[in-house]
Amino acid sequence: MSFPEPDPYYEVRQYFGVVQEIRHEGGPVAGAPLVKAAAGVVIRNPFASGYTADLSPLTKASASLGTALGARAAALLDGRPVEGYGKGGIAGINGEQDHVVACITTVFGDAFREAVGGGRAWISSATKTASAGAQLDIPLAFKDELYVRSHYDAVTIAVPDAPRPDELLIVVAVSSRGRIHHRVGGLSRDEAIAKLAG
Repeated sequence: MSFPEPDPYYEVRQYFGVVQEIRHEGGPVAGAPLVKAAAGVVIRNPFASGYTADLSPLTKASASLGTALGARAAALLDGRPVEGYGKGGIAGINGEQDHVVACITTVFGDAFREAVGGGRAWISSATKTASAGAQLDIPLAFKDELYVRSHYDAVTIAVPDAPRPDELLIVVAVSSRGRIHHRVGGLSRDEAIAKLAG
């Protein structure tokens, strides 16, 4: 399967993908499993090892990153529709957290939404600066309404050799449904969809 490639401005070293399929959480086996997936890319950080006031070059072409990663993440759900999403990343230790944030702003987010079939809700995110192999929890929420508690979740990723000090690790995550055995009330998925259609 071929996927869109990001703008050549981003020097790609590697891609990675993670899939988790959950059947139950100690209770009855669900009729449909919860599938969570993350897709990421490791790119050179052009602003490592020095402060730069203007980070707009990282943002300018970031729609291409959102499209490329969104297509990869959606494919990992193996035909299941995307219901939850999130984004994030890690800057290597010669970089700054804002270098990651510059890559995943609204420009990126709008393209990511489109690549996974649309979404009306704000995209939850998590970013930090850390060494290669550090874990990152990408928060998930329902793609059309942030306050649907059943879809509050996370995907944990760690790449043993990334990010290197002069790299950025950019990640998106998706889910196929709410948590298995969710039972803490609040606005339901179906109520949110009806409200939006209303």
